[in-house]
Amino acid sequence: MANHKSALKRIRSNEAKRLINKYHHKTTRNAIKKLRELTDKKEAETLYPSVVSMLDKLAKKNIIHANKAANLKSGLAKHVAAL
Repeated sequence: MANHKSALKRIRSNEAKRLINKYHHKTTRNAIKKLRELTDKKEAETLYPSVVSMLDKLAKKNIIHANKAANLKSGLAKHVAAL
């Protein structure tokens, strides 16, 4: 166990951040799955910008790698265009 006050605070803050990051990452993954399951082009086109925004935010906060976000956005764009 940590011996310093600052280390104890770091443990608490890391756990809080981990839970927030986990929530945002899971929410984004669910949104991606929902977008991939859509067959209606209009619905997909309305949902696509919000999913891209979520991915950009995750990449900005280093929850996912920037290249992974780019790959996911590219794949989703192709999917929406193909509908």
